[in-house]
Amino acid sequence: MLETIPPQYVWIIVGIAIMSMELFLPGFILCFFGLGAVLTGLLMIFIPLGVNAQLVLFAVLSIVSLVSFRRYAQGYFTGRVSNTNPTGAPMELHTGESAIVTEDIVPNSPRGKVEFNGTSWNADADVEIKKGEKVTIIERHDLTLKVKP
Repeated sequence: MLETIPPQYVWIIVGIAIMSMELFLPGFILCFFGLGAVLTGLLMIFIPLGVNAQLVLFAVLSIVSLVSFRRYAQGYFTGRVSNTNPTGAPMELHTGESAIVTEDIVPNSPRGKVEFNGTSWNADADVEIKKGEKVTIIERHDLTLKVKP
């Protein structure tokens, strides 16, 4: 049955099948090989080619389209954030919550650590605080918590 279908239509059908496989396999690469197959089939409608020329044309078109358009086209398929944070304030506020000092906190020193919600955080304070003391979180700057006794 396959020998009754002209080769240009086989290329187009195979190209559409390859592009449809992109729905099941992530990576956004297969659609360019499918595009190469479809373009090969479309060019064969106008220019008859031998099998070797068809394979070379398919490979060249696929790789050129992959290299040229992947970065540009990938932007259309990435998620967009609809609820942005225009103020730049931290999304999760820990102000007023308690933590335990796990390493002595010395003012303006990167050594201090506290345990908060089961996670170790860098900590800073205006006064020296010893290991084991309970502290209250005043504010958060990136991955450092400002605390007070």
